[in-house]
Amino acid sequence: MIARDGTDDFVYVPAGTFTMGNTLGGGSSDELPTHSVILSGFYMGKYEVTQAEWLAVMGSNPSYFPGDLNRPVVQVSWYAILVYCNKKSIAEGKTPADSIGGSINPDNWGTVPTNSNATWNAAICNWSANGYRMATEAEWEYAARGGTTTPDYIYAGSDDINAVAWYWDNSPDGTKPVGGKAANDLGIYDMSGNVWEWCWDWAGDYSSTAQNDPTGPGSGSDRLLRGGYCYCDAVNCRLSDRDSYYPYGNSFLGFRICRAN
Repeated sequence: MIARDGTDDFVYVPAGTFTMGNTLGGGSSDELPTHSVILSGFYMGKYEVTQAEWLAVMGSNPSYFPGDLNRPVVQVSWYAILVYCNKKSIAEGKTPADSIGGSINPDNWGTVPTNSNATWNAAICNWSANGYRMATEAEWEYAARGGTTTPDYIYAGSDDINAVAWYWDNSPDGTKPVGGKAANDLGIYDMSGNVWEWCWDWAGDYSSTAQNDPTGPGSGSDRLLRGGYCYCDAVNCRLSDRDSYYPYGNSFLGFRICRAN
């Protein structure tokens, strides 16, 4: 188990340009067309948010596989993560990034919806706030790639999935404590496998046009997921693989947090 005190749990991802999408062939049509993306610098969590971290902020643990609280939290909806991020930001004296109905205080938002909710779907992110938030899909892929497409790895940090990921072939009994496999070139762990990670963006098709700090479509029905999980085949753990789920659902879904530079 990794000894963690929270002081070094973020990696700075410097500004840069990369090619987003499936650059290696194969995969699904929603991974194309590849396109150039310019990103500002940001901080990304080294690890997926753990059950212990969720419990400390939210007061309960919804996860499968309880017992080792250093495993990633799962069964958390996109809506619930908004609450977590703002509660954690407020507790640490940071400016919350997300707002719902004009308020950044989750105490004013009411109960986390378990069905689609127009007010929560219209959540707004203040990208310059220093509080915690979910990564955009572009930020996620850029960080997973190590901030580069040279080398152009299949998975987050390696072409050898067993070096960097917990997936069906090596983890059929469930999630594993965070940080148990090798990190990628930025020092970020588990961006392939272990648990699916929610991103900010609504699911939508790619454009071939170059983009600057993209945040996804303005609306939709599902939010993006990245990275694959312990019950996935290797193909779902690839850097370019995309999936999505309705924001009030949880299933076997987790996340990591990031924040502005």
